[in-house]
Amino acid sequence: MPKVEIELKLEQLAQALNALSPGELETLELLLNPELKEELRRRRKEAREELAQGKALSEDELFASE
Repeated sequence: MPKVEIELKLEQLAQALNALSPGELETLELLLNPELKEELRRRRKEAREELAQGKALSEDELFASE
């Protein structure tokens, strides 16, 4: 992977991070935390298995109003 270096003051870095969208923040979290990435993969696999076994709620059940 190519290496990029930029000079930023800590305040500039904080401003840049503060300007990130929720999706960009989520991507940054995944890039910085490999354990989180593996946890999400594990949960997704479990959810797919539960769905295949009929153990998961349907979309209608999930969003049914009481």
